[in-house]
Amino acid sequence: QVQLVESGGGLVQPGGSLNLSCAASGRTFSLLSMAWFRQAPGQEREFVGRIAWPTWNGDRTFYADSVKGRFTVSRDNAKNTGYLQMNALKPEDTAIYYCAGTPRTGNYMYTELYNYWGQGTQVTVSS
Repeated sequence: QVQLVESGGGLVQPGGSLNLSCAASGRTFSLLSMAWFRQAPGQEREFVGRIAWPTWNGDRTFYADSVKGRFTVSRDNAKNTGYLQMNALKPEDTAIYYCAGTPRTGNYMYTELYNYWGQGTQVTVSS
């Protein structure tokens, strides 16, 4: 089992930045990917970005078109922590943000691929 805990959410003005963290514990060596998803009220959970977890797999990342160029996914394996740096935030980025982990390969944009989920952290972009 892997446990994931997000932190770093909050209220930010449009155009601002936030850096979310996802602390992983347990059998983290089993992970192949860590991803970020978000869910706005009344909407389905949607993919944001993904990074390969083990260092031998490189730093390959993949992003949703809606955040490409504004958001960056990274990880620090020594700290067992993943990050989502969000810049140039827009009101439509308002959502609960979740980190997720999986020991499997597949379509990284699908929630069904992920075995482990954090509890989520609220991000609100508003003036």
